[in-house]
Amino acid sequence: MPVEQITDPDDVRIADYRALTDVELRTRWEPPHGLFIAEGELVLRRALRAGYPPRSFLVDAKRVDQLGDLDTGDAPVYAATPQVLQEATGFHVHRGVLASFHRKPLPTAAEVLAGARRAVILEDVNNHTNLGAIFRAVAALGIDAVLLSPSCADPLYRRSVRVSMGEVFAVPYARLEPWPAGLTQVQAAGFTVLALTPAPDAVPIQTLTAAQRARAALLMGAEGAGLTAAAMAASDVRVVIPMRRGVDSLNVAAATAVAAWELGRDDPV
Repeated sequence: MPVEQITDPDDVRIADYRALTDVELRTRWEPPHGLFIAEGELVLRRALRAGYPPRSFLVDAKRVDQLGDLDTGDAPVYAATPQVLQEATGFHVHRGVLASFHRKPLPTAAEVLAGARRAVILEDVNNHTNLGAIFRAVAALGIDAVLLSPSCADPLYRRSVRVSMGEVFAVPYARLEPWPAGLTQVQAAGFTVLALTPAPDAVPIQTLTAAQRARAALLMGAEGAGLTAAAMAASDVRVVIPMRRGVDSLNVAAATAVAAWELGRDDPV
């Protein structure tokens, strides 16, 4: 595996990695250029296994040997000191391994739903940490697809990918448009749309019927604001996770995990 040394943080060869902590800049740069950044060896390897083509690798010079078994193909491997890495990226790269990958074309909502038994639908979830935690939870708890409203954050943003531990590569996802009218596509595909809400008229999730559980799509809203009235009106059933000690709600990632576990609790593991 040939390695090219980088000594200048402004070297054009590592332009993909510049200012990784600037969310606005990265949002403008990454999707239009068809790329995303993976941080950490575990995440990098999962991206490769999922078939994402690498553009390049950027590694702490002391950690080059960690990637010695990888088939990097035509993608160059760059090595630099921790100081150069920090100056280029804008943060201390404590995992010591970064990679730039080409994105794949997103499937349509219909394609994602075609092979799914259960799905999660997210409205306005624009916090990258929450989004990554949701993908990690749904990968573990039997959800087969994720649909995103147009205003949701990018699942392939570096922080989302890192928090998901690379599980964002394991769960098919698509954008659902128009919103919320696109929910009719989900219902037409045979799913019952379950809107998670603390509303007093909501049905406790553990009391759902077998028919409501059979092909369920959990509809989750943004942290704090929850689901919009329009999305709620387009759902089939309002569902609540019963709370104790006067707590009215959970973090959206935690709520998604609890609801997904409840729907799949009788599934064989």
